[in-house]
Amino acid sequence: MPWLWALAIGVTAAGAYWALVVSPTDWQQGETVRIMYVHVPMAWLAMGGYTGLAILSIMSLIWRHPLADLTARELSPVGAAATALCLATGSLWGKPMWGTWWVWDARLTSVLVLFFLWLGHAALVRAFDDTERGARAGAILALVGIVNIPIVKFSVDWWNTLHQPASVTRLDSPGMHVDMLYPLLTCALGFTLLFAVTVLARTRAAVMERRVRALETARARRLDASQ
Repeated sequence: MPWLWALAIGVTAAGAYWALVVSPTDWQQGETVRIMYVHVPMAWLAMGGYTGLAILSIMSLIWRHPLADLTARELSPVGAAATALCLATGSLWGKPMWGTWWVWDARLTSVLVLFFLWLGHAALVRAFDDTERGARAGAILALVGIVNIPIVKFSVDWWNTLHQPASVTRLDSPGMHVDMLYPLLTCALGFTLLFAVTVLARTRAAVMERRVRALETARARRLDASQ
């Protein structure tokens, strides 16, 4: 964990310096383009994290793996935070570019639905006294919500939206200069490492909490038996 934290913080700091200080401004967007270095990685993490949540849900429903349940439980608050940052930074970028904080186009609306799915999963798995029952309900919700990921991804291609089409993940070639692409990818790597190590730390804490609870329960049973 210390090595992972150090790597995540180091890469994120390097990416932030590269993006905010070294990288050039855009000839149309000016300094506003620097919002991209947070907004785009958060959008990738929101979708990639939810895909990971669906995979954990499959593991939970088929193999009934308790670690999959714990990881999914601790993943959803982190995923919701990443999606909230994606929406917030998108609004900050949209005001000077579009003249409004929010528009109900396909991309923004589908990401908002994704945010509610994250929140719904986080609330549902904690809504039952029986943790296994809550995990089953959350897994079903996650698998139902996975249909929204292709909608988020391809909404700019399927519908006429204000949101710009993909410029980094295009199959032919990236639609930006390397002076902006490389710091963007570095920021994405740093945020991904931070995302992963945060989920790992939360899962580790949840495992220890469950062990402590089991030990306390066993101790209480021994005391009852001795009395």
